[in-house]
Amino acid sequence: MKSKIQEMRKKKKISQEELAMAVGVTRQTITSLECEKYTASLILAYKIAKYFETTIEDIFDFSDVEEI
Repeated sequence: MKSKIQEMRKKKKISQEELAMAVGVTRQTITSLECEKYTASLILAYKIAKYFETTIEDIFDFSDVEEI
């Protein structure tokens, strides 16, 4: 699952640390999300989307997720 977190974060001119604090995770978690080493939980994805005032679908690309 790809994300636009880094792109949106840079557009808003905030650091990984600032985003992490705003959504209640560590900077390392934000780094892992941006490097696609970690997949956000639904709750974390919601918090990130709410922070950026957008939808989860606008941040995360689910095109590579296998259907059930």
